[in-house]
Amino acid sequence: MKKTLTALGVSALFAVTAQASSAQANEFPTLDTTGVAELKVTPDTAVISVEVVSKGKDPRYVKGASDKAVAGFIKRLEAAGVKREQIESANLIINPEYKYHKDAEPQLIGYGANRRVTVRITDVSRVNEIVDSALTEGINRVGNISFELSDDSAARAKVRELAIADAKSKAESLAQGFGAKIQGVWHIRYYDQGPVRPVMYKAAMMEADNGVGQSYQSGDITLSDRVEVTYRLKD
Repeated sequence: MKKTLTALGVSALFAVTAQASSAQANEFPTLDTTGVAELKVTPDTAVISVEVVSKGKDPRYVKGASDKAVAGFIKRLEAAGVKREQIESANLIINPEYKYHKDAEPQLIGYGANRRVTVRITDVSRVNEIVDSALTEGINRVGNISFELSDDSAARAKVRELAIADAKSKAESLAQGFGAKIQGVWHIRYYDQGPVRPVMYKAAMMEADNGVGQSYQSGDITLSDRVEVTYRLKD
């Protein structure tokens, strides 16, 4: 009877060798274990999304106010050593604002404009500095701030190794405890855990009047993995 290795991923399911039928699998003793692991890593990249929101009766005014704040923010970033390719500015959006009456037509009362700027930095300790720079130039809303890994391949490989080691340790302990001996691995199921989720901070308005902004500190990113293993025991 042939050994089997089956890997279940996000987009692929493959078998290295032919899998035995369940009836045949019961002809010898087996031991099932599940290896699990978690690994905390420190992020090395921060993505900061801020937005300027302007309101007024004249669309030219709200456009000018938004453009001025964004231009000043980008200039301050570049002066601080942030490269232009690390900065992404979205198009300006202007919408009319109406006051609605029960028995009358909506009344145009002004215009609202918003424009978003996203900054990616590789020194996460500078997040508060970037946010303060935005505040100084008239940016008045924080969108999302996320702390990420620029390359998670090494961390994913490490947590997978830990899950495998956990499965092996459990199998050896159980076999020894019951006076059995492991002949070898019979079947492996591995489920890809998907992309690493960044640490996120949600939107918040900045305190533009008193110059006090919120403090942001990066937290650890937690990676997890899991592997299911069936061992064949010696008869």
